[in-house]
Amino acid sequence: MKRRTFLGATIATAVVGRTSVLRADEPPIKIGMSMPQTGGLAAGGKASLLGIEIWRDDVNAKGGLLGRKVELVVYDDKSSASETPAIYSKLLDVDKVDLLFAPYATVPTAPIMPLVKQRGLLLMGNFSFQVNSKVHHDMWFNNAPWGPADSWAAAFLDQGEKAGGKTMALLTADQEFAQNLALTARNVAKNRNLSVVFDQSYPPNTVEFSGIIRSLNAAKPDIVYVASYPPDSAGILRAVNEIGVADSVKIFGGGMVGLQFASVMENMGSLLNGVVNYNTWLPEKSMYFDGTKEFFDKYTKQAIAAKVDPLGYYLAPYGYVSGQLVEAAVNATKSLDQKGIAKYLHANEIKTIVGPIAFAEDGEWKQTNTLMAQFRGVVDKNVEQFRQQGKQVILSPAKLKSGDLISPFEAARK
Repeated sequence: MKRRTFLGATIATAVVGRTSVLRADEPPIKIGMSMPQTGGLAAGGKASLLGIEIWRDDVNAKGGLLGRKVELVVYDDKSSASETPAIYSKLLDVDKVDLLFAPYATVPTAPIMPLVKQRGLLLMGNFSFQVNSKVHHDMWFNNAPWGPADSWAAAFLDQGEKAGGKTMALLTADQEFAQNLALTARNVAKNRNLSVVFDQSYPPNTVEFSGIIRSLNAAKPDIVYVASYPPDSAGILRAVNEIGVADSVKIFGGGMVGLQFASVMENMGSLLNGVVNYNTWLPEKSMYFDGTKEFFDKYTKQAIAAKVDPLGYYLAPYGYVSGQLVEAAVNATKSLDQKGIAKYLHANEIKTIVGPIAFAEDGEWKQTNTLMAQFRGVVDKNVEQFRQQGKQVILSPAKLKSGDLISPFEAARK
């Protein structure tokens, strides 16, 4: 279990309009977390951590929190759920950290939820999905734009129904995250009287999807909802490219993990065209708020040296936002009291670089900001194209919309 301590760059004392001096006699405020630096989640973990580091440098340049420098204490959880309980116990009992950020993703976060609830501790979530649905911890705040549990599926099915869809196919990985998405999709479909004509899960190690796509096509669905992980997403799109999909399919995608990362998008290239999928931030005009451009200017420069995702859209700004949320609450309460911070976060909307955030009672966002976007005009082997507007057109939510769905799916692929 290797510890990394992140102190950040040299601290600036001058800030606009005033002078703020870090108190050298005060110990730093330590924020502890595990973050995957190796294993299957490492690409996301590295981008998320870089976002947090940029916030740390910014807040320290402004004088820190409560006049104290912010220090990050980070361990590599190796993308493994079995690692995180021991890491978080060590952060609390040995490293004596002041605040906790959760690891990236659902599976590594779920095992630490009972620990933080038992100890009455605040935990800033990091792109988990419904890990608090059974624990019911009132000091959990999920820094992810999902919102209500059914909003993700509802947003995708909204688009399918507007295109005339009446039947749905489900294709999902047999893992917790994907199965949670599938469950909510089934419930939304049932409430809307959408008929599920194909419903298949596949083992996580599946590499050949041709047979599954042929079976799916035989069911002639109008809407195809896919909940997959990065290797599966690539395999599914290759099978679709080889075989095609039924003429009945009006919309395809929804919950495909991996299509948010630069390396996957560059590798998939034109195979992405027409796919409608979730995302969290895209370079469309509607997505820029106070500080957004400045963040990405810093991220782009540092990502090259750090050898992380050069775009960073999916996770990096939310890493920064984790810091912004804590910063706002600590400054407002003038304290590190975790119950006080939690009370503030529940009661107040916070302005961030991804827009205003307000939390519901369960620690999820009150309103979804999950994007449904359609890939358009993507060419092969060109990652820089994704910095342009129009390559991923935002279909929903309405307040962030930048275009309308092209349907049916085969027409959108051209």
